[in-house]
Amino acid sequence: MKKRLLLSSLFVLLCFLQSMAQRRTITGTVTTSDGTALVGASVVVVGNRTGETTGPNGNFSISVPPNAKTLRISYVGYADQDVSISGQSNITVSMTPSATNLNEIVVTGYTSQRKKDITGSVAVVDVSDMKKIPSGNAESLLQGQASGVTVTTSGVPGGGAAVRVRGITSLGNSSPLYIVDGVESGTGLRDINPDDIESVQVLKDAGAAAIYGIQGSNGVVVVTTKKGRGKATVTYNMYLGSQQPLKGNVWNLTNTQGYAQAIWNMESNSGVTPDKRTGQFGKDPSQTGPIIPDYIIPEAAKNGDANTDPSTYDISSNQITKASKPGTDWFHEIFKPAMIQNHTVTVSAGSDKSSYLFSMNYFNQEGTLINTYLKKYDVRANTVFNIKDNIRIGENADVVYRQNPGFTNQNEGNSISFTYRTPPIIPVYDIMGNFAGTHAPHLSNSQNPVARQKRTANNKSNSWSMIGNVFADVDFLKHFTAHTSFGGTVENYYYYSFSPTPYNDAEGNTNPNAFTEGAGYNSLWQWTNTLTYSNVIGLHNIKVLGGIEAKKIYDRSFSAGRINYFSSDPNYLILNTGSPTGGVSNNGGAPYQRSLYSQFGRLDYQYNDKYLISATVRRDGASVFDKDHRFGVFPSVSAGWRISQESFLKGVSFFNDLKFRGGWGKLGSINNIGATNPYSLYASGAGYSYYSIDGDPQGATMGFYQSQFGNPLTTWEQDIITNVGLDATILNNKLSLSVEWYKKKISGLLFQKQSLIGNFAGGASQPVVNSGDIQNSGIDGSITFHGSAGSDFKFDIQGTLTSYKSEVVSLPPGYKYQDRNSDGSTRIGAFTRVQPGRAIGEFFGYKVIGLFQDAADVAKSPTQTAANPGRFKYADISGPDGKPDGKIDDQDRTWIGNPNPDFTYGLNINASYKAFDFSIFFYGSQGNQDVNYVKYWTDFPQVFRGGISNDALNKSAILVNSAGQPTTVTDPTAHVANPGATVPVLETAGGFSNSGAFNSFYVEDGSFLKLRSLMLGYTLPISPLKKVGIDKLRIYIQGSNLFTITKYTGLDPELQQSNLSNNSNFGIDFGNYPSNQKQFLFGINASF
Repeated sequence: MKKRLLLSSLFVLLCFLQSMAQRRTITGTVTTSDGTALVGASVVVVGNRTGETTGPNGNFSISVPPNAKTLRISYVGYADQDVSISGQSNITVSMTPSATNLNEIVVTGYTSQRKKDITGSVAVVDVSDMKKIPSGNAESLLQGQASGVTVTTSGVPGGGAAVRVRGITSLGNSSPLYIVDGVESGTGLRDINPDDIESVQVLKDAGAAAIYGIQGSNGVVVVTTKKGRGKATVTYNMYLGSQQPLKGNVWNLTNTQGYAQAIWNMESNSGVTPDKRTGQFGKDPSQTGPIIPDYIIPEAAKNGDANTDPSTYDISSNQITKASKPGTDWFHEIFKPAMIQNHTVTVSAGSDKSSYLFSMNYFNQEGTLINTYLKKYDVRANTVFNIKDNIRIGENADVVYRQNPGFTNQNEGNSISFTYRTPPIIPVYDIMGNFAGTHAPHLSNSQNPVARQKRTANNKSNSWSMIGNVFADVDFLKHFTAHTSFGGTVENYYYYSFSPTPYNDAEGNTNPNAFTEGAGYNSLWQWTNTLTYSNVIGLHNIKVLGGIEAKKIYDRSFSAGRINYFSSDPNYLILNTGSPTGGVSNNGGAPYQRSLYSQFGRLDYQYNDKYLISATVRRDGASVFDKDHRFGVFPSVSAGWRISQESFLKGVSFFNDLKFRGGWGKLGSINNIGATNPYSLYASGAGYSYYSIDGDPQGATMGFYQSQFGNPLTTWEQDIITNVGLDATILNNKLSLSVEWYKKKISGLLFQKQSLIGNFAGGASQPVVNSGDIQNSGIDGSITFHGSAGSDFKFDIQGTLTSYKSEVVSLPPGYKYQDRNSDGSTRIGAFTRVQPGRAIGEFFGYKVIGLFQDAADVAKSPTQTAANPGRFKYADISGPDGKPDGKIDDQDRTWIGNPNPDFTYGLNINASYKAFDFSIFFYGSQGNQDVNYVKYWTDFPQVFRGGISNDALNKSAILVNSAGQPTTVTDPTAHVANPGATVPVLETAGGFSNSGAFNSFYVEDGSFLKLRSLMLGYTLPISPLKKVGIDKLRIYIQGSNLFTITKYTGLDPELQQSNLSNNSNFGIDFGNYPSNQKQFLFGINASF
């Protein structure tokens, strides 16, 4: 027996030695077309599972069988190459970028897949295109780069972007989940340096995003940052340039003479004859028009008076201001050209043993609005160490220091709004160089916008933030990989602001100065553990993933305010040196906690590279719900058929790849619920919880009152998503396209019903309940064409299209609709209505069908409050029985506009000729309407007497009597002399039929097309650069926001709501910080 065993062993050993003797070794190098080594490229023997990867300097060594004839070289982003090794022992392979990149590895939920194997809806963003827009917030760079994603940007330095994946999915927060290097980012992409980004994918449907469970319903943006590769390299990227504010008469306002004439007309049309001394411009029988005064003082406007003697000047009682007779252009007094610069230095290297990447970034954007800015300092370190062939450890860390004083972008009380609300007759400064203002009769009560902005120069808002993780991977038993990652985000912030006494304002000029200070921190930690099995068995390719994850969010903040400061010196402004407000210290604070615990799994299966199936399931538990309703299960399934691999299409050369796919799944959302919603809460405080225990009203004892009603039955919002798609690559891989249709039903909306319980002492807040449904459906599409003309000219054209329709299906019982107000909209009623059968955010008001022309027109029209010639005529839409009833009242309000676009689109064109490169990017939105609320202030002088538009002066109704002479609105013979007038007659009275109701007069076409970027670059010849240690040097010039094509009459048709988590009111213009201001840049890309 022993002899047989020995002989068998010798025989096997001889066979092994013989086979080894027959094998041979092939060595080689893999580089890019410009000679850069590719580390980690795959080298596989065709027809055999033998394979290696390239190491440092792109080198490899592989032992091949004697019958091996070909090696296949592959690398992410490059076309596979089959290289003959017959008669060769050493080869050099130069890789070229892939046109279609179907083998590109795409990072999805907790794993990665080849692009051609994806069955869910995943938008892969071209990062090189995305980075071409200069911005301090990477979220805004997604605009137009991914189908199915709508992004509304802001011009505020560092301002957030409203990112919506496949439309609005909630009445509250519809922002997507952001994952950076496998970790949830608590600050979105706000602090990520675009130069550090390697890839971006957007997971849009349940098949792709359901593995994120109750956090995936609004879509998931997955970002992977760069790792070190190849030889040690230093890169330096920078751009420097200027930003130009909008030019011209941006608000279409009159000068001082026109302003005075409009006031004159308004009072004349109303039969008002003010005393010359007390009226701003006055009139008497000898005057034929307004007289512009020389000075403005608190008593009145003056044309020469003892009180205008400079010796009588007193800043509080007799501020003397020389009138601005040409008129002050308030917009350009606070909007000035500004600088923007960005610098990134990166050091990186990588081998088969380890890799590292260190980067430093400095970004400084001065706002065109004075005293707005963003300064950002960013340091990143990404490392990976292969401590054994099967064990890898590493970390990703990004630390950011940010200086960014806040600015409320959309609010009628911001500085931008005061540029159209402040009369042009007021200059910036009075005769003594102090700020001028409205502290005089008949000049409205606006605030000097220059004073507002310059007084905020010392306000601060600074923060430190960090996002990162440490991780380890272990490969074992050939097909298994265990992964663990612990990380999260931490942010510490601090702010303070000082508001001096506005001595120059009509209102509040005796108010005490005030100081506010606050600080806080936000923290999120996440521990993820997964186990992956991956194997190829014949024609079957199987990958199974299982994992558990725990997250905890903990935030805490405080703020305090004081008044009556002796000095405005920032070194003096601390809480201890001020006085309590009303004798009571104004202090506040808020904690927040939320925990999640999850188990999840995923199966990816493909047969013969032809039939694809993916399935995911996740079980989430969230602390924001009661223990009996805390856990939910979220499954999905999707499938794909690569029909181009079928035998009946093998001979069809037109199709390089053709895939049908579809999926179904369920997700959830907890974005719109507080941490303590299940519980009833109690508090104590003056005025609410003092009780007379012994019956003596003078001996009250402080107790508690109910501050919140809890609801233990609340659960998550639930999304059911169906998705069908087609992906095709044709024309010898030159043209690729993807088209998808989806339907998404969101049920159990988290809705705070104010009518559930009556008011109680202390104003206890009502609980959030699940009630109401929304449905979204739409089409996403993208197309890419790769072309060339000869060997030197190459070009790429890429387009994206996003179209969605959102519809409210149902509201809570007892609600037929809900009218919703935006900031300031209560002046003329609610702007929007939420109602079943309509889209979220639709504008609801009276439909203007013209102006009343004369008394006969008023008499024959439906009854309307305050109807008079020259005033708005509204359409009779409905009555109590749903039909027109001859009376204009609340039942005649109707749908007058929709801020949701029919579609948005992006178009990237990139071209290169020899050493020159060119790119251009357009972005557009079609079919959306905007509310130009600015017209409420500029077209109706009776409202405010601030800035007055040229339309109000030149396109308002002119009333004449039967003799053709100018007359007043009360004259029974009055009729409109200019039937083409579009603005109501100027008059002192405001009411329902002119300035007192929200109507279609304010609604305008908000469609637009913007040239977002135009870039021309040149790469210098490499030979002379090598002599001074430079591997590559590219210089470029760029223009951004070079033009906007639109019919909208405001500053910018792209309107972002002030509260990015509020979806009920958007597309409303209060005077937004425009995002379409031109930028001109010079940039350098260098590597050493």
